[in-house]
Amino acid sequence: MNATGSQTHHRALERLYAAAPVNALFESRCEILGEGQARIAFTIDERIYHAAGAAHGTVYFKMLDDAAFYAANTLVTDRFLLTTSFNLHFTKPVRHGEVVAEGRWVSGRKRVFVAESRLVDADGDEIGRGTGTFMKSRIALSTLPGYSAPASG
Repeated sequence: MNATGSQTHHRALERLYAAAPVNALFESRCEILGEGQARIAFTIDERIYHAAGAAHGTVYFKMLDDAAFYAANTLVTDRFLLTTSFNLHFTKPVRHGEVVAEGRWVSGRKRVFVAESRLVDADGDEIGRGTGTFMKSRIALSTLPGYSAPASG
């Protein structure tokens, strides 16, 4: 894929992230940095706390999975990837502020892809890490809300 085609695909993936209904529940944004690289920034506050007053593990999973998924999907321009497995490790609780999930493609280019991600808090400390396996689905990216080019007006 040429540079223009890559940029078009990357911006479309960012729109796809923004259009996903689940992301209306989280203050977050996705940035595709290049082939095999994605960054997702989240704002953590008390709305997503567990009973002991820190971000619930489901949010860690979402952040790690999203960053790894989008890093992997940069290599696939026709199909939506599906997470088939994901391993995660929690290393530090987080209570507030911005957390950045950094995703990086590791291997695979045909049907199965492996990507890893890590979470970094506002102090620069790693608070979690994960590795996912993703598989091409039958779902065409072009059929998904947000992926297609925005209407010019």
